[in-house]
Amino acid sequence: MNAAPWQALTLELDRWSADSRTIGLWLRDDDAVAPSPALDRLSGLAERFAAPILLAVIPLLAEPALVAALRGKPLLRPCQHGVIHRNHAPAGSKKSEFGPERAAADVDAEIAQGWQRLCDLLGDEALPIFVPPWNRIGQDHAARLGTLGFAGLSCFRDYRHGPRGGPRLLNTHVDIMDWHGGRIGRAAADILTEFTALLAEKRQGDTGDVTMGLLLHHRDHDETAWSVLSDFLRAADHPAVRVIDPGTLIQPPAAALQDVPRLR
Repeated sequence: MNAAPWQALTLELDRWSADSRTIGLWLRDDDAVAPSPALDRLSGLAERFAAPILLAVIPLLAEPALVAALRGKPLLRPCQHGVIHRNHAPAGSKKSEFGPERAAADVDAEIAQGWQRLCDLLGDEALPIFVPPWNRIGQDHAARLGTLGFAGLSCFRDYRHGPRGGPRLLNTHVDIMDWHGGRIGRAAADILTEFTALLAEKRQGDTGDVTMGLLLHHRDHDETAWSVLSDFLRAADHPAVRVIDPGTLIQPPAAALQDVPRLR
């Protein structure tokens, strides 16, 4: 193992400690639909490192067996991942289930249908956080998520709300998968170099504490991905790092959620 990237991360974390600043680290895992050995492995890792994970569940693809499986996995915190993970983008455009070209009424009806399905399955275990497939959603659609009952929206690093705003952004910052290189786990050196550089940028450009999100996909993890994730969480056992329960990053709007079906 190349020790240099790990040493660079530790040095950067030491700088945060020297400044009396902390990094809130949280994890998001996408595309959950059913029980599997990979889901069990994800839960075991969460337990081992006391690291709750936001589990983005595709509501119309979710199997009823997932409900029983999650009852035994308390650190996997389910939320809504699109509706059916279907690409509606025009030919030649980047994939998106809820791109700006789609009608507002259609988008709102589908998202509401997906939320109802998730609540029918999981009741109040479902966190009111919306994760759009491929981390993409039209800004006008995002602006209406609050009226649909969502307190948070989680995309990827550079996503920003438009002028109409939207629910609290909980963006992830680093993906451990290499999608273009064959849907394989990224090398540790690549992930660490990227993460360390982002931390240094935030330390120099921001003030106070920050949050950083790590993006996972348990169904696609190879041994490289699992190994890097485990080593990363071990290295995150540092005074400058606080592992955050994603459920604490939002304040659910009680009025919007009062009619949500409860787990039966």
